[in-house]
Amino acid sequence: MSSNVIEVRNLWFSYEKEPVLEDVTFSVKKGDFLAIIGPNGGGKSTLLKLILGLLKPERGEIKVLGKPPQKVRHKIGYLPQYSFSNTSFPITVMDVALMGRLNRRGFGKRYTDEDRKKVEEILKRLGIWEYRNTHIGNLSGGQRQRVLIARALAVEPEILLLDEPTAGVDPEYETGICEILKELNKEMTIVLVTHDIGVISRYVKSIACVNRKLVFHEEGKITEEMIKMAYECPVDLITHGPVPHRVLPEHK
Repeated sequence: MSSNVIEVRNLWFSYEKEPVLEDVTFSVKKGDFLAIIGPNGGGKSTLLKLILGLLKPERGEIKVLGKPPQKVRHKIGYLPQYSFSNTSFPITVMDVALMGRLNRRGFGKRYTDEDRKKVEEILKRLGIWEYRNTHIGNLSGGQRQRVLIARALAVEPEILLLDEPTAGVDPEYETGICEILKELNKEMTIVLVTHDIGVISRYVKSIACVNRKLVFHEEGKITEEMIKMAYECPVDLITHGPVPHRVLPEHK
Protein backbone atom coordinates (compact mmCIF):
# COMPACT_ATOMS: atom_id res chain seq x y z
CA MET A 1 0.00 0.00 0.00
CA SER A 2 1.34 3.45 -0.96
CA SER A 3 2.61 5.73 1.81
CA ASN A 4 1.56 8.77 -0.23
CA VAL A 5 -1.48 10.66 1.02
CA ILE A 6 -1.47 13.13 -1.90
CA GLU A 7 -0.57 12.19 -5.47
CA VAL A 8 -0.61 14.74 -8.31
CA ARG A 9 0.17 13.54 -11.83
CA ASN A 10 0.59 15.63 -15.01
CA LEU A 11 -1.71 18.36 -13.68
CA TRP A 12 -2.74 21.27 -15.93
CA PHE A 13 -5.07 24.09 -14.97
CA SER A 14 -6.10 27.41 -16.56
CA TYR A 15 -8.36 30.33 -15.68
CA GLU A 16 -10.22 31.43 -18.82
CA LYS A 17 -7.54 29.91 -21.07
CA GLU A 18 -4.74 31.61 -19.09
CA PRO A 19 -2.34 28.85 -17.95
CA VAL A 20 -1.81 28.73 -14.17
CA LEU A 21 -0.31 25.26 -13.64
CA GLU A 22 1.55 23.26 -16.29
CA ASP A 23 2.35 19.54 -16.09
CA VAL A 24 2.72 19.48 -12.29
CA THR A 25 3.68 16.11 -10.78
CA PHE A 26 4.57 15.38 -7.16
CA SER A 27 3.51 13.30 -4.17
CA VAL A 28 3.26 13.93 -0.43
CA LYS A 29 4.02 11.17 2.04
CA LYS A 30 2.02 10.54 5.20
CA GLY A 31 3.42 12.67 8.02
CA ASP A 32 5.17 15.13 5.73
CA PHE A 33 5.27 18.88 6.41
CA LEU A 34 5.43 20.47 2.95
CA ALA A 35 5.92 24.19 2.33
CA ILE A 36 4.89 25.53 -1.08
CA ILE A 37 6.68 28.74 -2.07
CA GLY A 38 6.64 30.88 -5.20
CA PRO A 39 5.70 34.30 -6.62
CA ASN A 40 2.27 35.93 -6.51
CA GLY A 41 0.13 34.48 -9.28
CA GLY A 42 2.37 31.44 -9.60
CA GLY A 43 -0.43 28.97 -8.82
CA LYS A 44 0.17 28.15 -5.14
CA SER A 45 -3.34 28.85 -3.84
CA THR A 46 -4.86 27.27 -6.95
CA LEU A 47 -2.90 24.09 -6.27
CA LEU A 48 -4.33 23.89 -2.73
CA LYS A 49 -7.87 24.34 -4.06
CA LEU A 50 -7.30 21.55 -6.56
CA ILE A 51 -6.02 19.23 -3.83
CA LEU A 52 -9.09 20.09 -1.76
CA GLY A 53 -11.40 19.41 -4.72
CA LEU A 54 -12.78 22.97 -4.93
CA LEU A 55 -11.43 23.15 -8.49
CA LYS A 56 -11.18 20.44 -11.16
CA PRO A 57 -8.05 19.86 -13.23
CA GLU A 58 -8.07 20.72 -16.89
CA ARG A 59 -5.85 17.68 -17.42
CA GLY A 60 -4.11 15.22 -15.16
CA GLU A 61 -5.08 13.44 -11.96
CA ILE A 62 -5.18 14.14 -8.23
CA LYS A 63 -5.63 11.46 -5.59
CA VAL A 64 -5.98 12.24 -1.88
CA LEU A 65 -5.87 9.27 0.49
CA GLY A 66 -6.16 7.12 -2.63
CA LYS A 67 -9.41 8.72 -3.82
CA PRO A 68 -10.63 11.78 -5.78
CA PRO A 69 -10.44 14.87 -3.49
CA GLN A 70 -14.20 15.38 -3.43
CA LYS A 71 -14.63 11.93 -1.83
CA VAL A 72 -12.38 12.69 1.15
CA ARG A 73 -12.91 16.40 1.75
CA HIS A 74 -14.24 15.61 5.23
CA LYS A 75 -10.75 14.32 6.11
CA ILE A 76 -9.02 17.56 5.08
CA GLY A 77 -8.72 20.66 7.25
CA TYR A 78 -8.38 23.89 5.25
CA LEU A 79 -7.31 27.40 6.19
CA PRO A 80 -7.96 29.68 3.18
CA GLN A 81 -6.19 32.93 2.52
CA TYR A 82 -7.76 36.19 3.76
CA SER A 83 -10.34 34.52 6.01
CA PHE A 84 -12.64 36.86 7.94
CA SER A 85 -11.40 40.08 6.38
CA ASN A 86 -14.64 41.65 7.67
CA THR A 87 -13.73 41.76 11.34
CA SER A 88 -16.92 43.65 12.22
CA PHE A 89 -19.01 40.54 11.54
CA PRO A 90 -20.77 39.67 14.83
CA ILE A 91 -19.35 36.24 15.64
CA THR A 92 -17.38 34.85 18.57
CA VAL A 93 -14.28 32.68 18.70
CA MET A 94 -16.37 29.66 19.73
CA ASP A 95 -18.80 30.22 16.86
CA VAL A 96 -15.99 30.34 14.29
CA ALA A 97 -14.27 27.21 15.61
CA LEU A 98 -17.54 25.27 15.71
CA MET A 99 -18.00 25.89 11.97
CA GLY A 100 -15.40 23.20 11.42
CA ARG A 101 -17.87 20.62 12.72
CA LEU A 102 -20.39 21.36 9.92
CA ASN A 103 -18.69 18.88 7.58
CA ARG A 104 -19.39 16.19 10.15
CA ARG A 105 -22.91 17.30 11.15
CA GLY A 106 -24.19 18.94 7.99
CA PHE A 107 -25.75 22.36 7.59
CA GLY A 108 -28.95 23.01 9.53
CA LYS A 109 -28.17 20.53 12.31
CA ARG A 110 -27.54 21.58 15.89
CA TYR A 111 -24.08 21.28 17.41
CA THR A 112 -23.87 18.46 19.92
CA ASP A 113 -22.14 18.27 23.29
CA GLU A 114 -19.49 16.19 21.52
CA ASP A 115 -18.90 19.03 19.04
CA ARG A 116 -18.51 21.60 21.81
CA LYS A 117 -16.22 19.34 23.82
CA LYS A 118 -13.98 18.73 20.82
CA VAL A 119 -13.73 22.46 20.04
CA GLU A 120 -12.99 23.19 23.70
CA GLU A 121 -10.05 20.76 23.56
CA ILE A 122 -8.72 22.40 20.40
CA LEU A 123 -9.04 25.97 21.70
CA LYS A 124 -7.25 25.01 24.89
CA ARG A 125 -4.49 23.31 22.92
CA LEU A 126 -4.01 26.46 20.83
CA GLY A 127 -3.98 28.68 23.91
CA ILE A 128 -7.12 30.66 23.08
CA TRP A 129 -9.81 29.05 25.25
CA GLU A 130 -10.01 32.19 27.40
CA TYR A 131 -11.17 34.11 24.31
CA ARG A 132 -14.00 31.71 23.45
CA ASN A 133 -16.73 34.37 23.98
CA THR A 134 -14.70 37.19 22.47
CA HIS A 135 -15.80 38.87 19.24
CA ILE A 136 -13.46 37.81 16.40
CA GLY A 137 -12.85 41.45 15.50
CA ASN A 138 -11.41 42.19 18.93
CA LEU A 139 -8.50 39.77 18.52
CA SER A 140 -5.02 40.45 17.19
CA GLY A 141 -4.01 39.05 13.79
CA GLY A 142 -2.10 36.21 15.42
CA GLN A 143 -5.01 35.28 17.68
CA ARG A 144 -7.42 35.30 14.73
CA GLN A 145 -5.16 32.94 12.81
CA ARG A 146 -5.16 30.54 15.75
CA VAL A 147 -8.97 30.62 15.76
CA LEU A 148 -9.04 29.81 12.05
CA ILE A 149 -6.57 26.96 12.57
CA ALA A 150 -8.92 25.72 15.32
CA ARG A 151 -11.79 25.74 12.83
CA ALA A 152 -9.70 23.64 10.40
CA LEU A 153 -8.75 21.21 13.19
CA ALA A 154 -12.38 20.79 14.28
CA VAL A 155 -12.83 18.64 11.17
CA GLU A 156 -10.45 16.13 12.85
CA PRO A 157 -8.41 16.00 9.64
CA GLU A 158 -5.79 13.57 8.42
CA ILE A 159 -4.39 16.31 6.17
CA LEU A 160 -4.16 20.02 7.00
CA LEU A 161 -3.92 22.55 4.14
CA LEU A 162 -2.99 26.14 5.06
CA ASP A 163 -2.78 29.14 2.75
CA GLU A 164 -0.48 31.85 4.19
CA PRO A 165 -1.27 31.10 7.87
CA THR A 166 1.28 33.66 9.12
CA ALA A 167 0.40 36.50 6.73
CA GLY A 168 -0.01 39.81 8.58
CA VAL A 169 1.07 38.25 11.87
CA ASP A 170 3.65 39.76 14.25
CA PRO A 171 6.96 37.83 14.47
CA GLU A 172 6.13 36.63 18.00
CA TYR A 173 2.85 35.09 16.88
CA GLU A 174 4.43 33.78 13.67
CA THR A 175 6.93 31.68 15.62
CA GLY A 176 4.14 30.52 17.94
CA ILE A 177 1.99 29.38 15.03
CA CYS A 178 4.95 27.54 13.50
CA GLU A 179 5.56 25.75 16.80
CA ILE A 180 1.89 24.74 16.93
CA LEU A 181 2.10 23.36 13.39
CA LYS A 182 5.26 21.44 14.30
CA GLU A 183 3.35 19.70 17.12
CA LEU A 184 0.30 19.05 14.92
CA ASN A 185 2.57 17.48 12.32
CA LYS A 186 3.15 14.59 14.74
CA GLU A 187 -0.50 13.64 14.16
CA MET A 188 -1.28 14.74 10.60
CA THR A 189 0.22 15.63 7.23
CA ILE A 190 0.57 19.38 6.64
CA VAL A 191 0.79 21.30 3.36
CA LEU A 192 1.39 25.01 3.76
CA VAL A 193 1.59 27.87 1.25
CA THR A 194 3.87 30.69 2.39
CA HIS A 195 5.92 33.69 1.28
CA ASP A 196 7.98 33.64 4.45
CA ILE A 197 10.70 31.20 3.51
CA GLY A 198 12.96 32.36 6.34
CA VAL A 199 10.99 31.30 9.41
CA ILE A 200 9.07 28.36 8.03
CA SER A 201 12.16 26.69 6.54
CA ARG A 202 13.25 25.78 10.07
CA TYR A 203 10.13 23.67 10.59
CA VAL A 204 9.22 21.95 7.31
CA LYS A 205 10.39 18.58 6.03
CA SER A 206 10.05 19.24 2.29
CA ILE A 207 9.68 22.26 0.01
CA ALA A 208 8.09 22.80 -3.40
CA CYS A 209 8.40 25.92 -5.53
CA VAL A 210 5.47 26.67 -7.84
CA ASN A 211 5.58 29.12 -10.73
CA ARG A 212 3.29 27.43 -13.25
CA LYS A 213 5.65 24.44 -13.10
CA LEU A 214 6.83 22.79 -9.88
CA VAL A 215 10.22 21.96 -8.38
CA PHE A 216 10.10 19.60 -5.39
CA HIS A 217 12.80 18.99 -2.79
CA GLU A 218 12.22 16.19 -0.28
CA GLU A 219 14.90 17.32 2.17
CA GLY A 220 13.25 20.63 3.01
CA LYS A 221 16.05 22.74 1.53
CA ILE A 222 15.53 25.84 -0.58
CA THR A 223 17.70 25.37 -3.64
CA GLU A 224 19.12 27.97 -6.03
CA GLU A 225 16.87 26.47 -8.72
CA MET A 226 13.81 27.24 -6.58
CA ILE A 227 14.91 30.82 -5.94
CA LYS A 228 15.48 31.49 -9.63
CA MET A 229 12.14 29.92 -10.49
CA ALA A 230 10.27 31.90 -7.87
CA TYR A 231 11.80 35.32 -8.42
CA GLU A 232 13.14 35.01 -12.00
CA CYS A 233 16.36 36.84 -11.11
CA PRO A 234 19.28 36.36 -8.71
CA VAL A 235 18.40 36.99 -5.06
CA ASP A 236 20.59 37.96 -2.11
CA LEU A 237 20.13 35.33 0.60
CA ILE A 238 21.34 36.45 4.04
CA THR A 239 22.43 33.61 6.32
CA HIS A 240 21.48 33.44 9.99
CA GLY A 241 24.17 34.03 12.58
CA PRO A 242 26.35 36.77 14.05
CA VAL A 243 28.03 37.60 10.71
CA PRO A 244 25.40 37.73 7.91
CA HIS A 245 26.77 37.21 4.39
CA ARG A 246 25.51 36.90 0.84
CA VAL A 247 25.36 33.45 -0.70
CA LEU A 248 24.16 34.46 -4.19
CA PRO A 249 25.53 37.21 -6.43
CA GLU A 250 24.21 40.77 -6.46
CA HIS A 251 21.98 41.95 -9.28
CA LYS A 252 20.72 45.25 -10.60
